[in-house]
Amino acid sequence: MKWQPEDERRWAVARIEAGDPVTAVAAALGRSRTWVYRWVARADSAEATWPEDRSHRPTHLAGLTPAEVVEAVSLVRLSLYNQGLLCGAQNIRWELEALSVTPLPSVRTINRILAREELTHRRTGRYVPKGIPYPALAASTVNAVHQIDYVGPCYLRGPVRFWSLNTVDLATARCALEPVQSRAGQATVDALWATWHRLGLPGHVQADNEGVFYGSPAHPRGLGPLIRLCLGQGIEPWFIPVREPWRNGVVEKFNDHYGSKFLGRITVPEAAALGPAHRAFEQQHNSRYRYSKLGGQTPLTALQRAGHPLRFPTAPVAPRVPLPKPETGCYHLVRFIRSDQRLEVFGERFLLPPEAAYTYVVATVDVTQQRLRVVLGTDPVAEFPYRLR
Repeated sequence: MKWQPEDERRWAVARIEAGDPVTAVAAALGRSRTWVYRWVARADSAEATWPEDRSHRPTHLAGLTPAEVVEAVSLVRLSLYNQGLLCGAQNIRWELEALSVTPLPSVRTINRILAREELTHRRTGRYVPKGIPYPALAASTVNAVHQIDYVGPCYLRGPVRFWSLNTVDLATARCALEPVQSRAGQATVDALWATWHRLGLPGHVQADNEGVFYGSPAHPRGLGPLIRLCLGQGIEPWFIPVREPWRNGVVEKFNDHYGSKFLGRITVPEAAALGPAHRAFEQQHNSRYRYSKLGGQTPLTALQRAGHPLRFPTAPVAPRVPLPKPETGCYHLVRFIRSDQRLEVFGERFLLPPEAAYTYVVATVDVTQQRLRVVLGTDPVAEFPYRLR
């Protein structure tokens, strides 16, 4: 009959206690003398479970994150999430550092803790094809480039319908939110004017091809309210390619935060409460959100440390629509040219040379000289007379 391991161990200890030699007991069981001595020592501990197997797992694991640090990571992540702040591993580490948590875990360790505790959300996004050079604007200084976009129509928990003109300064990640009841020309001008009074005037404004920004396809050379307002303040508007919203990726990503952290959580009983609610979210973002591209700084801290002078509108109230036709300045359109070699400018088409096919070009309207110039990289491609109306 085959013995169970516990029975074998009890028999060996019983024979030793009866006076049998260790060598004889080991030989009878086909075991080593060391094995016999181990179980005799276990039996001497007087524990009722001494014959049972014990785990071989070490009692101390080198490099194991302390339980209190794991708990701190979980609590900080939950706190950031509940406050509507960025709650990735790097943001959590900055908060732990501010709280003087020791030992301070690395970003990699925090990511492992988040995955193990199931505190992560899968990111999704549209695939951006690579390979074709894109003439992106450089934004190395404060207010070099503002990306703007309308979100809406929005419906909060309350009978309020509105749009929000969202603006982000690329260099500092500062945002400005302006809720409007209508996207008509004057409402857009007022929203931009209020935005610039808080963020400062930018060098360039980058927008998509909504009619409220450029004007109307029926009058492609009529200079819409955004173009007229910008050129009147010495700002150059840029329009991203048609049907490529990811080219305005910074403000598009911010819109996701705005949707989940603001629209999904705020109750506004009446239109008059829209402004204060948006200002509170704007202030929270600019003073509390931390960004990796800013070295862990908040947008307002990045602005302060940059020490860059800001330029603001001189008038407290926005000009009235219709705005005067500008006589100087430039505005730009980035366009992808397909096999037909046609450049589309707000509904008008211009034939380009063959080398422009399957590339991104920048079409610049020179208001002063009434010319349309097209460049590929830094090389001129074509030039057309462009009389504005």
